[in-house]
Amino acid sequence: MLVIIGLLGGFITGISPCIIPVLPVILMSGGMQSARGSGASGEERGDGAVATKTRVAAPTVSRWRPYLVILGIVTSFTIMTLAASLILNALGLPQDVLRWAGITVLVLIGVGLMFPQVQHLLEKPFERLPKPKGTSKMQGFPLGLALGAVYVPCAGPVLAAITVAGATGQIGADTVVLTVSFAIGAALPLLFFALAGRRLAERISAFRRRQKTIRIVSGLLMILLAVGLVFDVPARLQQLVPDYTSALQQQIAENDEVQEAIAIGGLENDENQDLDLCDPGATELQECGTAPSIRGIESWFNTEGDQPIDLAELRGQVVLVDFWAYSCINCQRSAPHINAWYDAYADAGLQVIGVHSPEYAFEKVRDNVIDGAARLGIEYPVAIDNTLSTWTNYRNAYWPARYLIDADGVVRNVHFGEGQYAEGEQMIRELLEQANPGVDLPAATETADETAANPDRTPETYLGWSKVVNFGGDERYGASTESFSYPETIPQDTFALDGDWQLESQYVTPRGDSAEITLEYSAQVVQMVLEGEGTVVAEVDGERVEIDVSGTPNAYELLRADASQDGTIVVTLPSGVNAYSFTFG
Repeated sequence: MLVIIGLLGGFITGISPCIIPVLPVILMSGGMQSARGSGASGEERGDGAVATKTRVAAPTVSRWRPYLVILGIVTSFTIMTLAASLILNALGLPQDVLRWAGITVLVLIGVGLMFPQVQHLLEKPFERLPKPKGTSKMQGFPLGLALGAVYVPCAGPVLAAITVAGATGQIGADTVVLTVSFAIGAALPLLFFALAGRRLAERISAFRRRQKTIRIVSGLLMILLAVGLVFDVPARLQQLVPDYTSALQQQIAENDEVQEAIAIGGLENDENQDLDLCDPGATELQECGTAPSIRGIESWFNTEGDQPIDLAELRGQVVLVDFWAYSCINCQRSAPHINAWYDAYADAGLQVIGVHSPEYAFEKVRDNVIDGAARLGIEYPVAIDNTLSTWTNYRNAYWPARYLIDADGVVRNVHFGEGQYAEGEQMIRELLEQANPGVDLPAATETADETAANPDRTPETYLGWSKVVNFGGDERYGASTESFSYPETIPQDTFALDGDWQLESQYVTPRGDSAEITLEYSAQVVQMVLEGEGTVVAEVDGERVEIDVSGTPNAYELLRADASQDGTIVVTLPSGVNAYSFTFG
């Protein structure tokens, strides 16, 4: 089942607009260069005619070249998806180093094709390797490796499952099978085009007579692809082509058997299997097994020397593990309570650990997280869980989420979301007294509970096409849709766009000078996550609000009312500002 799903998901990706950037290189270098007669047709004169019938003693190109190029792509994609991040982290290298390496290799191979002397120098290190007599030492596999490092497949449910599995370290036999089959499925259309290019070159004599020209053009195309990748030209090119495979991807995403199959491995393990014994709504202490370890953390701050903390070394102390993300409005409201508990009870034996688990890519940047923590007044230790390793180990699915652990290392309470602060504090006090009978505890904190009283408030609304929620317009919401217009009516708790927009995976931004978003909300507090430079103008129930946006993504307040209310907000977003989401309280 996994093999079939992987092949199908990969094949749909392989016929999508994603192949456009690499297609010319595959046709020319992967296919035409392996045509019969390569390097054996004589030299060209300036007018294109053959100057002599004498065969030229040029190295022939292997007929296996198209297959070797595709093998290189499959190999590179599999490694990049499953292991590259782990390898780079182990070596202390930037996450994009392999992409830059792929671009560099493309340039070198391209220059080598255009100038045989350069190719000879590049092949020098491989002269001792065995090869068929008279064939080129660069048979296409290195080219495939480079293309696999820079080729970015379109997102889909199968690729998403693979990416999450790789990011969270859940790499088992099922993951590898799904990844390899996906890579093969995505590469099959490329192999078809490579073989079609070879067949075309063999059938048309003009191609057979101009192998030198084909080499030069192939090399130039590789260099142009590399330069285009540096300036993100392929991504812009793909946006001009409608995603004609979206309906097929949607069918896969909605298939129950597919959803069950690609839920690889599950999240339960020996460390967290007893967490189900805790009722997340409980207001009294329970026993839910030994606390899972904090693992896979990229870095720490607010510790001495930014050194990591091991839960096992905290036995004897009461520990509160809080999962949060700095742009999450629910986490922002929860933070004052966690801060107050840390300030009040740290000397009595309470240790708070904030596990920052990002929703967005920008929340993975350490400096952004540190700035966000400072704005929220967080002074307790924070673990940056960019790979969601600890998140997964706790089988967590919420922002925020609290796990209260006693002095023996046993989880005694779990709470998802906001609220129940008074009950949570009372349980902290009970565990501190159990750990140290007779401890002198301060008075209970009196931080106001601002948890929204309206359970029917508008859900958090994401704007990027890969996470879109609550879109109420008539258009298909995807990267290829550029122009929007308001529908006749916008349903409650939804948004609609008007004007020309560029929809990215995680945010939206105007294509022209400005564009509008209208939101029908039900809430007491409305915030918008924005980044960039510019002034955002919002009509909030008829009242004009201006917001000066500057710098990295942050939550900006549009509305704060005395009570929950229904209303309409029309936001005019200027060029240079990106919008990620609306959040509500």
